[in-house]
Amino acid sequence: MSGSLEVRQFLLRHEGDAQGSAYGGVPAQRAGHGDAPRVSDDQVRRARLAVARGASGPDDCAELLDMLGLKPDKDGPPPVQR
Repeated sequence: MSGSLEVRQFLLRHEGDAQGSAYGGVPAQRAGHGDAPRVSDDQVRRARLAVARGASGPDDCAELLDMLGLKPDKDGPPPVQR
């Protein structure tokens, strides 16, 4: 745990003044799933398009979508939206 704090302190000293973050550009760890904002359908659609553009082929695209939780499944919404 102290290693993480040391990394943050280092970044605060050497990164400069980043706007919009309490930790100088280092994202804060989420406390739990209750405070996490929901991922919208539009965000999922745009993420899928970005993955498809960067994939080297259909198999690569399917694997990346699955790894990122963007692949739709038979249970309803993709894992990223649960």
